Formats: sequence, C-alpha cells, structure tokens
Amino acid sequence: MNVKPIGIINSAFKEAPGTPIQPAFAKGAKGTVEVFPEYKEALKDLEGFERIWLIYWFDRSSTPKLKVIPYMDKVERGLFATRAPARPNLIGLSCVKLINIEDCTLFIEGLDILDGTPLLDIKPYVPKFDSFAVQRYGWLEHRDEKHRKADDRFFNSKDKKEI
Repeated sequence: MNVKPIGIINSAFKEAPGTPIQPAFAKGAKGTVEVFPEYKEALKDLEGFERIWLIYWFDRSSTPKLKVIPYMDKVERGLFATRAPARPNLIGLSCVKLINIEDCTLFIEGLDILDGTPLLDIKPYVPKFDSFAVQRYGWLEHRDEKHRKADDRFFNSKDKKEI
C-alpha cells in the first residue's frame, strides 16, 4: 500500500495540548490547506461546497494501544470506540468549513489539526450522504463535553511516524 501526501495543513496549533479535539469544538479556528501544484486540477468545482472532509496522517501520534482513555472520559475504552489519534493506521478525518480557494490554497475554519500535518485526500461533505439521524452513540451519549481541548496523552514528538 502506497500513501503519499497531496498537501500540507497549516494551523495555529503547534502541539497537541490546547488543540480542539473535534471540529465541532473548533469554532473560529482558521487555517489553510496547501495542495501541491500537481493536484491543482483536482480542486475544480470544490468551491461550491460549504464543508469538506480532510483526510490526513497523524504524523506526531504516539504508538497505538488497543485500549485508551479518550479525551472526554476517565474510563478506559476500546480504541475503535474512540476518536483517539494514536491508531494502527494513523489516518485522521475532519469535516471543516471551506471559506475560499485561491490557486492551490484552501482557506478553512473549524480546524482541529496540528500545523504541518500531511494531507492525504479531500472529499466534499454532502448532507444526503454524510448525515444520519441516530438513536444511540455509545459511551459518548452521557459524557460531559467540557473537555474540548487535547492534552499530550496521544502525542510524542520522539515517536514520529513516516508515511
């Protein structure tokens, strides 16, 4: 399997502590996505979408554990029942607001991603495809949403992963 970046995500967040843990908690957090010039044609028609999915590589995440204590909890949970960034495949996913596109630069808002993160793909957010009414959402149903910022529990700069 070969994966290579198509761009770089730029944000004000230089380290995990203090970074919003989800786009829903990142109101007003602006940044840019620099798409590499060879992918410029792929940006055609993207400006018509209000939101986009950014798929990226958690390049500063620590070694994954199968059980973790997620940001919004104090109880150990199975990794796949969380959105913890330390995963077997270091793939991240964020739905951000697309403000504008200038050449190969996307201006975005609702950013919960560290500065310099490699971008793997972009997909448009389409409510008919991406929004589902649900009756249950596991252990998060009863969690207090006061903890909206990351700490360093899943990040270790010494344990940097290669794509």
